[in-house]
Amino acid sequence: MVNVAYFPSFAKKMQPEIFLLSLFFIGLASADLLQNPNFESPPSNLTGNSTSSIVPLSQNNTIPGWTFEGTVQYVKASQNISLPGNGHGIELGQAGKINQTFTANGNVMDYLLTFTLAPGGQNCSANADIVVSAPDSSMVFSWKQHYGKETWETYGHYLGSWGEGESINLVFQSQTAESDPNSICWPVIDTLLLKSFGGLPEANDNLLPNGGFESGPNFLSNSTEGILLDETPSPVQSPLQLWSVQGTVKYIDSKHYFVPQGNAAIEIVSGVSAGIQTATTLKEGSTYDLEFKLGDANDACVGDFLVGAQTGSTAQNFSLLSNGTGSAEKFSLTFKAGPSPTLISFLSYKTSQTKDGVSCGPVVDDVVLRASFGLKLEMQLKEKTHEPDWGKEMVIDWV
Repeated sequence: MVNVAYFPSFAKKMQPEIFLLSLFFIGLASADLLQNPNFESPPSNLTGNSTSSIVPLSQNNTIPGWTFEGTVQYVKASQNISLPGNGHGIELGQAGKINQTFTANGNVMDYLLTFTLAPGGQNCSANADIVVSAPDSSMVFSWKQHYGKETWETYGHYLGSWGEGESINLVFQSQTAESDPNSICWPVIDTLLLKSFGGLPEANDNLLPNGGFESGPNFLSNSTEGILLDETPSPVQSPLQLWSVQGTVKYIDSKHYFVPQGNAAIEIVSGVSAGIQTATTLKEGSTYDLEFKLGDANDACVGDFLVGAQTGSTAQNFSLLSNGTGSAEKFSLTFKAGPSPTLISFLSYKTSQTKDGVSCGPVVDDVVLRASFGLKLEMQLKEKTHEPDWGKEMVIDWV
């Protein structure tokens, strides 16, 4: 069992408050628990030949599977609103809120949410935020721009942990500090995916769980943009299972990006001091090897990357020249473990953009932590049954 550290924030000196958990979140399973998650089932009074791109919801015109309050509108993709697959979504206007209650199934599991966020208009003086909440969590999301080629963005979010039969109320609500509602682009949500995590075997020959970043939120089938993961202080309550996030990183898949190993990786996209961190319990005073791959995502991100890797008190910077066409190099760092837990982090020290102005950065993948050869040999010797040296006098205690 691996002990996982929880730290409520990324301290600048990488010295967060910590307490140990002997809890190891492992496994994954998909669950289609939401009704009308992509809003393609139209409002009750919408006729089949309707050409309107915006339909206000009311007591007499509801949306299947959802309840709502405030100003809420059913929208379809148009010149002013871009959505995945040119489909439909829900715009949350002033005091707008939409919610749905679903029932957890199986044993206690973590639930991750993927959703799409778009501005409900163009040339606005401000964009309203959206608050996503459930019984165990609440987080504010803002449309950021410059993180993809589309005018919509996909986000991942940790909802909470629940067991069989528990009712979970999932809520989306608009939020703004602007006083003039007419100058605001209100948020549009679309394409919701839920994913639940159960049991997953520990990786062979790797002391770090989820070192390959294979356990994360579900990717949209009709999106080439990856999934944005905003700052998440807790590795236990993170959409990137057992890794906390500083700044904004992009969760990328091998179908649309270059991924050094497996099906998924992390691209650090928000520039200086953005990155990821985890923690584990090691044998104090023993030597370990940290191996990892750095590369580019084949997204035209050209330039020099500089990534700082830190393991406890040992830190080293690694540079990589990217031509933006998809490549990776393997790096390693040897260190001696200090008092537990040992923090392991990867931070970007440069800001990068493509020629189109899309924020991009180094890809981190295939992070493997192993005991060094000396410690491995010591452990093997302790476990191995030695054949006796029959040339020497031996005393055998029979039990």
